[in-house]
Amino acid sequence: MPETIRLSLACTSSDRTRPIIDGRVEAPGVSLTVLPGEPEDIFRRALRDRAFDVTELSMGSHIVTTARGDAPYIGIPVFPSRAFRHSAIYVRTDRGIRGAADLAGKRIGLPEYQQTAALWVRGILREHYGVDTRGIAWRTGGMEEAGLGERVALKLPPDLDVRPIGPGETLNALLAAGEIDAVVGPRPPSCFVARSAPVDRLYPDYRTEEESYFRATGFFPIMHCVALRKELAAEHPWLPLELFRSFAKARALALSELSLVNVLRVSLPWIAAEAEAQSRIMGGDPWPYGFRRNREEVAAMIRFAAADGLTSRNLQPEELFHPSVLDAAP
Repeated sequence: MPETIRLSLACTSSDRTRPIIDGRVEAPGVSLTVLPGEPEDIFRRALRDRAFDVTELSMGSHIVTTARGDAPYIGIPVFPSRAFRHSAIYVRTDRGIRGAADLAGKRIGLPEYQQTAALWVRGILREHYGVDTRGIAWRTGGMEEAGLGERVALKLPPDLDVRPIGPGETLNALLAAGEIDAVVGPRPPSCFVARSAPVDRLYPDYRTEEESYFRATGFFPIMHCVALRKELAAEHPWLPLELFRSFAKARALALSELSLVNVLRVSLPWIAAEAEAQSRIMGGDPWPYGFRRNREEVAAMIRFAAADGLTSRNLQPEELFHPSVLDAAP
């Protein structure tokens, strides 16, 4: 291995990345300058400016850019963000929306059409609940801040009704005023938080619905992967595997801390019991890294993207990740 190389890493701070951020876990041959941040800012800077050597990256955007051939990054099958998204659907309670089927033909807001949370929600609505998502009017824009657009430009089929909201509008304000029927987003709209408008989750008991979805599909929805600038992967072919191993080690430390009860490492009184319940439902590897373990789920995301008009060619899951890590396992 050559002498140490210095790289920038942009990622969100979580129990799964903190051992790398604080230096407890290091990648051999690599000195990382870690730049913690929020996903929305990280993704825009990575995709528009190629601002980071290694970055946490939206899987939705990674699928879009890889399929059309202009991806600046190659993926590593480390998935620092996963989340069930039944809880991310917020609806007007005065529109007769009682279940997923009632969303057909409605106007629904999204922060971005390519956003991974939105990709999963559309895929779940279509494949799990039988909703015609192409019959929905999708409206994109900032949830609380006006003027935000897609992080990378999209060219969608003309039959899709996907349009940005006005430059001075926000999804939250439109939902509160009743000008749209629902929103999908990883952050709740403030009118729901404040209870200032007739808005509620489509699934108030979302945990039950999400557990049912997991039992039916085996999917714990992937949101983000770790990605490396392509020219660095070409210059240092050993690098993707070393990064994979370091992130896998950090994840193992995070999971082990959930069951420690001498001093609780997480600010939840019954966290150890929750970890046990998680294992009963999801098995002994609830946060899987590695391509082979996740290939079927990645293939489903690619299928969702194609149905959404985000891709126009038959993308294979292997294309999203560096060849050297396709067989790597934690």
